[in-house]
Amino acid sequence: MVTREAGTRGRLSRFAGELIVPGGRGYDEARSLYNGMYDKRPTLIARCTSAEDVSVALAYARENGLVVAVRGGGHSTQGFSSCDGGVVIDTGPIKGIAVDRDARTGRFGAGLTWGELDAATQAHGLALTGGRVSHTGIAGLTLGSGSGWLERTLGYTCVSLISAEVVTADGAILRASAEEHPELFWGLRGGGGNFGVVTKFEFRLHRIGPLMLAGRIWYPRAVAGALARFYRDVMEGAPDDIGGALRFVTAPSAEFVPREHRGRPACLLLMIFFGDPGGGGKKARALLSWGRPWAKLVGPTPYLELQRGADDQHRWGSREYSRVDYLDWLPDPAIDALVDCAPDASSPLSSVMLCPLGGAVSRLDRSTVALNTPDTPWMYYTVATWQQPSEDERQLAWARRFMRMMRPWSVGVAPANFIELDEGTARLRAYYGEEKLARLTALKDTYDPDDVFALNQNIPPSARTSGPFPDAGKPRAGEQSAHAN
Repeated sequence: MVTREAGTRGRLSRFAGELIVPGGRGYDEARSLYNGMYDKRPTLIARCTSAEDVSVALAYARENGLVVAVRGGGHSTQGFSSCDGGVVIDTGPIKGIAVDRDARTGRFGAGLTWGELDAATQAHGLALTGGRVSHTGIAGLTLGSGSGWLERTLGYTCVSLISAEVVTADGAILRASAEEHPELFWGLRGGGGNFGVVTKFEFRLHRIGPLMLAGRIWYPRAVAGALARFYRDVMEGAPDDIGGALRFVTAPSAEFVPREHRGRPACLLLMIFFGDPGGGGKKARALLSWGRPWAKLVGPTPYLELQRGADDQHRWGSREYSRVDYLDWLPDPAIDALVDCAPDASSPLSSVMLCPLGGAVSRLDRSTVALNTPDTPWMYYTVATWQQPSEDERQLAWARRFMRMMRPWSVGVAPANFIELDEGTARLRAYYGEEKLARLTALKDTYDPDDVFALNQNIPPSARTSGPFPDAGKPRAGEQSAHAN
């Protein structure tokens, strides 16, 4: 072990961070991923402390012809945060934080999770749209989707991005903003990790919290159809400062759940009012007063608590397969299909979530960002989450069946972060559209013509028709494949 580490260190003498190799201390922890379906074994994990470290690690990988994976929070459900036999450039140690309360801006290291960023900004009563799971890394979400509870109020995450420090494939360190490298800045706002390794983000922050009125209202699954119709009608005219979702879940074994409902299919109505908690009761009166719930947890809630609310359903190391789509409309037959298929989930951690859009996201100037999320009133998540490999086929079959049932009402596109490997490239192309895809390909030709950053929902350079490592994202031999159609 000492010889291998010393040899690697000799070749990377300018690297200031931590180098971890197979057999070295901390290797298994450092290579672990959020999605337990993937068990990758990289040749080297370079835990970077700066953009300069990233540049050195990139040069080492390229000189030795090694696959490159980029890891921020390790949350890629497709397993892109690691690789077999290559180099993982881990930005996890880059956790710098600088918040300017008066200017309402902040600079943040790419290794932060949303829980860490939220804690830093909420200390000043500030926030921006962030992940719904607190241990998600800020980098991947910002670059590839930008969805979160605040999206109806503030828009997607990338709308608040002011600048980014980026290490490109040739090792150059750039600042991308509206004034510097503006085309690259455009591509970073929704184009994923295709153009470089972002090591720092600068965001515009907004007055949010620390308390808001939030409600978790639990209903038996028997009222799902009526509840969904009511929720549709209310939210399609709701003000921007009301967010939330309707979830079809399994009721937990918790004290607030009546004993007869524990472990049984349920509906969870999540209502969030992002204004002054004192005024939320009037604005959200309809949502707070419908039907006969068996549990109603409503009151002033810390924003940080809200952001951690889904963590128990998304445990590190769980096996996960998720699908997302958008709905131009939500007619009664679509609601009936949704309600009929949701109970088929056999894992208590699996769920379906219906999310209202509109508000700020409907006013997005899509010409200013690569993100090309359709302007629709609804989106939905189908999330299969389970623990045991023996459950793989059943959970995957349920998620795929649900998507097939919803297809008549679905737009058929999703951001890069929400496209699974078994969906191929057509869905990604459809999402961006030919005009934006041409701009993104031109950016790839400029900043990564050799497709070094191929472990992602890849936008290949024009000289290639696909990434150079077509098998790099697949499970290892012996693992259950998530990719069969």
